[in-house]
Parts: sequence; C-alpha cells; structure tokens
Amino acid sequence: MQDSLKLLHSSIQAIHPLSEEDWNALAQIWKPFEARRKEIITASGETERYLYFVVEGVQRIYYLDDQNREATLAFTYPPSFGGVIDSQLLETPSRYYYETLTPSRFIRATFVDFKPLAEQRQGIERMLRKGLTQTLSGILERLVEVQCFSSEEKFRKLLQRSPHILQLVPHKYLANYLGIDPTNFSKLVNKVKI
Repeated sequence: MQDSLKLLHSSIQAIHPLSEEDWNALAQIWKPFEARRKEIITASGETERYLYFVVEGVQRIYYLDDQNREATLAFTYPPSFGGVIDSQLLETPSRYYYETLTPSRFIRATFVDFKPLAEQRQGIERMLRKGLTQTLSGILERLVEVQCFSSEEKFRKLLQRSPHILQLVPHKYLANYLGIDPTNFSKLVNKVKI
C-alpha cells in the first residue's frame, strides 16, 4: 500500500502540489482493490462510487449502443486515475463501462470520502480542477483527431502520445478506439515506422 501511495503522491504533485496537511488528509481515504482480467468494474446504469488510481494493469472505458456496438473511449494504466468520473462527480448513472483488460491493482477512494475533502481543502479542490482541466483538454484534442484526421494520422498521433500502447493494449481495442477497421489497423502497424 505504501508504494501505491507514493506513486499516487508523485502523480498528484505533478498536477498540483499539495501541502503536507492536505496530502496526509487525502492519503487516509485510499484503500487497495484488485480485479481480474475482463472484469466490469463499473457498468452502464450504475453510479460510479469510486475514484480509482491504477497501480497495475490496463483498463478501458467504453460505450455500448442499443445495437451492441462498442466504442472504446479511453484507456487507463499506471500511473493514472480511472473510473467513470462524470458519473461520480455528477452523481448520476453512468452511460459507460469501466472494464479491466488485464488483471489489475488499484487504490481507490469513495466519492463520499473524497467530496468533503475537495470542498473543505482548497489545495485538493485546485488539484481536482487542474486534473479535470487537463483531461478536458485531452478530450477536446481527441475530438479534433476523430473528426479531422485520416486513419494514419490518428495512428501516428496515438503513438506520439503513448509510444508504448501497442505493447499494452490488444490491437482490436486500439482499432476501435481510433475508429479504424481492425484489418486496416494491422496494415498501419506494419506500414508506419515506429
């Protein structure tokens, strides 16, 4: 647990440095959690109750439409935060699934514990706001890629952002994430010099 908290601490400090008092208060609310491969941690229709911090493994957030078509929206892996954050913060049922792709270890905090800390401690609130702003910026950048970039440009951009992703995530999920046919994705893997 101590190693997980150290990893969390360095990730938080990179977003917004916390005072020792704020960090000590925040560190108290995290508990270890493990999940098997291909386990749905949060399902559509459930309200997300936890903020996850990924210590080990790879997960994805995806949407399932009424025709059972999947749209992979995001991947999480160490060291990053995970979960269906809009469901948690808005306290509404999730429209998305949060699933492990590999066996995974986390530390997680309940929203019931996290919310009062963010409301009472300005440093934690600022860290949350900065983290959400960075996430929103990444989402907007991804929307531009989805709407304006060719398949090869999307593939290259993904590799620039996360050069190790081809080794972490099964290619069928990466193809889905990029909105590329799996056969064309395989061609890109062989064509594009990494």
